Amino acid sequence: MMATLKDAAARKPVLATIRLIVPAGAARPAPPVGPALGFYRLNLMAFCKDFNARTQKYKAETPMQVTLTAYKDSTFEFVVKSPSVSWFLKKAAGIETASSRPGHSNVSSLTLRHVYEIAKLKQADPFCKHMSLEALCKSIIGTANSMGIEIVKDL
Repeated sequence: MMATLKDAAARKPVLATIRLIVPAGAARPAPPVGPALGFYRLNLMAFCKDFNARTQKYKAETPMQVTLTAYKDSTFEFVVKSPSVSWFLKKAAGIETASSRPGHSNVSSLTLRHVYEIAKLKQADPFCKHMSLEALCKSIIGTANSMGIEIVKDL
């Protein structure tokens, strides 16, 4: 009983949950980061320094998904997720945009090895670590099909 009361007292009241897509290692107090965090009176430079330090191992301009929780006492926490599956698929296929008519015209084709490598990268995500590699691969194949990218055994 005492532990639950202590936990309830330790929890900070949440002001907002902000979701952003920020290029890796390139967070600056300019838009889109500045207005989003400035509205809640959060420390922009602290976020930028911390985010850039966490994402320095990624190639520059890689779009990182950030979920930031702002608390009422002007503090915050954030979780950095890896880029979206569609971004990985576009990079692997070497295309700029997906098919305008998926299912009718394929824009590119990838092998199962590409799918497996993307699944391995996505499994490091906090929200995907409970999923099996097979389930992630099936999900990635579904995304590829909806983008007009054909998945083949060998190229």
